[in-house]
Amino acid sequence: MTRTATASRSATVRTSLQVDVQRRVSGWVPRTGDILLWACSALGRRASGAEIGVRVVGPAESRRLNARYRGKDKPTNVLSFPAQMPPAPTLGPTPLGDLVICAQVVRSEACEQDKGLRAHWAHLVVHGALHLIGYDHERIRDARRMERREIAVLRRLGFANPYLSR
Repeated sequence: MTRTATASRSATVRTSLQVDVQRRVSGWVPRTGDILLWACSALGRRASGAEIGVRVVGPAESRRLNARYRGKDKPTNVLSFPAQMPPAPTLGPTPLGDLVICAQVVRSEACEQDKGLRAHWAHLVVHGALHLIGYDHERIRDARRMERREIAVLRRLGFANPYLSR
């Protein structure tokens, strides 16, 4: 299902983002509109005229992808795959990349960390979307920058700092 949102970030800046959500598991998954809002909020102006894919998977697929692309033989909460396209004029939305989210890992982590499930989903969508636009946490300085952005975005969305409840 592809949806487009227009979110007003200020009186003068309006952004639109298309999100294609593919659900491969049963159980609770946030509404596409929520995923769209969270991703759009994380991307800011970069959401304008852009598109991302979100694939919600089970542990087996998450583990396979994590092993193949990150060398870690276990399922993980979110994987981000930035688009590998050269900048060129396009007629449609600009693809930013794809997020693969393992619903079971997200649910387990929320329980283990005593976090609300919806809040944890919001955090991981924001986290993954930031990876799509070049944020990372490989170096301490970069991790702090990314965490500050996540905290600010989540605060604007009405969620608590996800790093305080660890």
